[in-house]
Amino acid sequence: MLNNIHPETSGLLISEPFMLDPNFRRSVVLLADHNDEGTIGYVMNQRSDAVLAEIMPDCETCDLPVYVGGPVATDTLHFIHCRYDKIDSGAEIGKGLFWGGNFERVKELLRKGEINDNDIRFFVGYSGWEPGQLDQELNQNAWLVSDKYNPGLLFMEEGDQLWKSIIMELGPRYQHIVNFPETPMWN
Repeated sequence: MLNNIHPETSGLLISEPFMLDPNFRRSVVLLADHNDEGTIGYVMNQRSDAVLAEIMPDCETCDLPVYVGGPVATDTLHFIHCRYDKIDSGAEIGKGLFWGGNFERVKELLRKGEINDNDIRFFVGYSGWEPGQLDQELNQNAWLVSDKYNPGLLFMEEGDQLWKSIIMELGPRYQHIVNFPETPMWN
């Protein structure tokens, strides 16, 4: 699927290389929910300066990075994981990825070292769009949309490298985009 969002499937929003909004410059957003009430997603490749122990004092040994999920409700903590087998909860959003779940169970698993940053990603805030807003941005060609991605990449790669890897997975038609300068004036 490219440039077509279906509510029953998860997908990625991949920002176009010259997006001006600094919240989404060269970003990969995992869509968690898309319905008549709007869209919710998480920027997968914008790491904050914080680690989980700084946000959750009862997990003082958890040095997992925390990511900026988006500009909405930045005083909230969210998580995406791929370990339903251990966490035993969460809303499936596709490709073995789950949104949220039993937070007490997550903290217990973290304290025991039974899950790590390859299993779970934490976010402050989220990305949100009102009904029709994302469709308007898609019509303006601000985003590429795809459900063809390797979910493992979302936990293994970070920053600009994740954005580039996801673009490369879109195929030859889009691969030239990874070489565009971040600022067109640099060309």
